[in-house]
Amino acid sequence: MRVTQEPVLRRFWYSTLPLEALRQRPQPFQLLGEKLVLWLDAAGRPAAMLDRCCHRTARLSQGKVCQGQIQCPYHGWEFNRQGSCVKVPQLRPEERIPASYKVPAFLAQERYGYVWVCLSDRPLADIPAVPEVEDPQFWRVHTYNERWDCAGLRLMENVFDNAHFSIVHTGTFGDTENPVPASFELIELEDGIRTHTTVPVKNNPLQRQNVGIPEERTLRIYEKNWMLPFTYRARVAYPNGLVTLIFMSATPIDDTASQITHFFMRNDDPAGVDADAVFRFNRAVAAEDRDILETTHPDVPLNLEAEQHMLADKPGILMRRKLAALIKAHS
Repeated sequence: MRVTQEPVLRRFWYSTLPLEALRQRPQPFQLLGEKLVLWLDAAGRPAAMLDRCCHRTARLSQGKVCQGQIQCPYHGWEFNRQGSCVKVPQLRPEERIPASYKVPAFLAQERYGYVWVCLSDRPLADIPAVPEVEDPQFWRVHTYNERWDCAGLRLMENVFDNAHFSIVHTGTFGDTENPVPASFELIELEDGIRTHTTVPVKNNPLQRQNVGIPEERTLRIYEKNWMLPFTYRARVAYPNGLVTLIFMSATPIDDTASQITHFFMRNDDPAGVDADAVFRFNRAVAAEDRDILETTHPDVPLNLEAEQHMLADKPGILMRRKLAALIKAHS
């Protein structure tokens, strides 16, 4: 599946950059092959537009923001969040700005500290919900927002794959003595899937400190949710009552790369937790996955006969079937 060739994928919201990245200047971002400029308008709301001036195609992301309008760095034309040109310095006072002076603009919203963009004015779904963000018993850490050279679907399949823990995650929580993957309950939802599973893990010293369980081996009780097309949310419970929520989205930059947004939340007292240690463990887990995922082929086949499968791949198989059905329904 080449994501840029499937128009229906333009009808979903995708996480792009942290809102804070736009405080000082506009920023470029590529989404599904489209080169965009992101900035904040006068009200502090994110805006998104093609990163090409309609005059002589200069990159607007190299310009600046003037009272909430994006200014082209070449001739100083200014555009509002709807893409309409509102100022042309070269025009005489009596001259009007032609309506054709316009750049394609897109939907943009802030959510969870990030700028979300949809390339269609008719989204098929809302921005994925994380209700615990409003729950005062949980505190949050933003782990990373970065480019990975892999397909978003590969990452979504990976986080549901219990079979790779004992092979890939030997430095963090994988148990090499138990390579047989934990069984799981798989539930198909209208907009995704959900699994329930209990996984025995072998935590390294850093993670034993982070979760407050001194024993090397413990259990993780997972509820995992995948939401079309490339969003993952998990609730991880430990025997001592600690609950960790994980949010991850894979925004398709183009056919070969994804922008990965990741943050986690916990229900314990942040004053008693070394947040930097928790951050470092999550980064270590991500590095183990990234090393492998960036070697996989980015064109994930939705035809199930193109790759071989095993029982632990059932969540990924269902993802491929649901994406194939989505594409067929909107072809």
